[in-house]
Amino acid sequence: MLPRRYLPPIPALMALEAVDRLGTASAAASELNLTQGAVSRALIGLEGQLGLPLLIRERQRLRLTPAARDYVAEVRKALHLLASASITLRANPMGGSLNLAILPAFGMHWLAPRLARFSQAHPEVTVNLSTRLRPFDFATATFDAAIHYGRQDWPGADDLKLMEEEVIAVAAPGFPPMARATDILGHPLLMLDSRPGDWGRWLAHHGAPGQRPSGMMFDQFATLGQAAIHGMGLALIPSFLITRELAERRLVPVFGPPVPAHGAYYLVWPKAGPDRPPLRSLRDWLVEEIADMA
Repeated sequence: MLPRRYLPPIPALMALEAVDRLGTASAAASELNLTQGAVSRALIGLEGQLGLPLLIRERQRLRLTPAARDYVAEVRKALHLLASASITLRANPMGGSLNLAILPAFGMHWLAPRLARFSQAHPEVTVNLSTRLRPFDFATATFDAAIHYGRQDWPGADDLKLMEEEVIAVAAPGFPPMARATDILGHPLLMLDSRPGDWGRWLAHHGAPGQRPSGMMFDQFATLGQAAIHGMGLALIPSFLITRELAERRLVPVFGPPVPAHGAYYLVWPKAGPDRPPLRSLRDWLVEEIADMA
C-alpha cells in the first residue's frame, strides 16, 4: 500500500481534472455542483499534500504546470477506471462480469450465435462485448480478454486458439471467368486495411509469387462484402463469413476453392492479470466448443 500522502482525495482530483479541461475554478465548480471556494480549497489542499505547485494563475484563468498536465492525464485514466468499475458493479451486483473485446465480423458470425449456450451453462457470468479492431495494452484497458486475429504475438498475453481461417476470392455475379489467378490483376481489388498482403499471399498460393497488388481499402469485412456484392471489385473474404451470400449467389467464387489464410483466431488474456472465475469459465467453455467443432 502506498503512503496516504500519495493518495489524494477523489474530489480534489476531480477538481484538478475539471480545471484542466475548463480553465477556471468557477467553470469547474459549476460542473461539479460545488462553490468556487470549495474548488479553490480542494486545489490548494492537493498542492499542499503533493508538496509542489500544480497551477499557474493568470488573471481569471488557471493553467496547469507541464508536470501537472502529465499528472492529470494519469488521473483521468484512474478516474475512468473507477467509474467503469462502479458501472460494472451496478450492472452485475452478484459478481461475475467479463469484459471482452471482439472483432466485429468474428463476433457477429462465430461468437454471438454461440453465446446463448454459454449463458445457459454459466448464468452467473455477464459478458460485456465491445469492438476493437487493433491490439491494445491490457494494462491500460478495462478488458479481461480479447479476440485476436493473426499469430500468437499479442505482447504479454496467453492465448487459446479458436479456429483456423480460409479465404476465398469472390465477386458479384457477372464478372468474367478467370483462366489464371493473375487475371485478377485486371480488375479492381478490394481489401481490408489490416490485411494489405492478403491478395499477394493468395497469388503466391496459386503460383504467382512476388506480387503486391493495391486496391480499395476497408476497415471491416461487412462493408468490404457489401462493396463486392454491389459490383465494386473482387474481394478476398473468409469463407465462414459469407456462407449465406454464396448460397444465395449474391457472391460467387472467381477462381479456385478457399485457401488457408495467413492467421488464425485466438482468445487472448493478460499473463499478469488474476485468473478470474468468469474468464476461466469462458475459456473452459470455448475449449468444449472447439472440441465439438473438430
